[in-house]
Amino acid sequence: MNRGGLCPNPICLPPLEQSISKFLTQSGTFKDGDLRVNKDGIQIVSQSEPGAPPPIEPLDNQLSLADLEVIKVIGKGCSGNVQLVKHKLTQQFFALKVIQLNTEESTCRAISQELRINLSSQCPYLVSCYQSFYHNGLVSIILEFMDGGSLADLLKKVEKVPENMLAAICKRLILSWAHTPICLQRELAGVCTVTRAISGAWDWFLLECATGKFPYIPPEHKKGWSSVYELVDAIVENPPPCAPSHLFSPEFCSFISQCVQKEPRDRKSAQELLEHKFVNMFEDSDMNLSAYFTDAGSLIPPLANY
Repeated sequence: MNRGGLCPNPICLPPLEQSISKFLTQSGTFKDGDLRVNKDGIQIVSQSEPGAPPPIEPLDNQLSLADLEVIKVIGKGCSGNVQLVKHKLTQQFFALKVIQLNTEESTCRAISQELRINLSSQCPYLVSCYQSFYHNGLVSIILEFMDGGSLADLLKKVEKVPENMLAAICKRLILSWAHTPICLQRELAGVCTVTRAISGAWDWFLLECATGKFPYIPPEHKKGWSSVYELVDAIVENPPPCAPSHLFSPEFCSFISQCVQKEPRDRKSAQELLEHKFVNMFEDSDMNLSAYFTDAGSLIPPLANY
């Protein structure tokens, strides 16, 4: 050292930011080749998938609630809410359904039934379940995030859905039902028999998509139903709704008629409905259900915003 305590030929180091910037991703991960390190841990990423860890698969036992970053609430119900969440490492988006468990046996059984269906019904026509947790009185279910919104969202934008698209939607609904185990189908059939008048069945909603109106219209002197009990009374006392024959094809009218029967024994099975002419009459046409939803426009902002 010289008298001033300084090195006669000091080494000029580049600023720290310039030295490490090429190793840091925008999300704050330190990356070098196949190595990834961030606040959630360290991982070696396969060279066959450069730049990102492998995506999370349904029922992945390595997935935990701590891996998720809450973006915002996207839905609310009487028993809980649904949040849009993002996996910190893979950047995948999911829907996190959080349910407050109470002491009522009926609530516990309903949640148990939903969890069983999620475990046993992984098919392309159903929303995928990635994992479920219970902690401190809360049941958390990590589900596939459907960024196109719901049929109810679609109906707000298009008002009515054409028959060919309804046929495609019906086929997927029926196929999803067919993928549900028989034992759960029987449980669901029993539940639907009791609650269809209150919650509305999918066949009623199908008719609403076609006509743009709820199948049961209140009397002319009323703006709406005064209570759910009044609506139930109207459903019980009146014949099942039907599709106007002058507006729709005979095939659609027949399909609706077979679906809306009040007595469960009078309704067709999933297999019988799959063979109905309406469900299959547009199979040979140039129909793209995905493009139809895209063209209608999603009510949900692009995920890139998050």
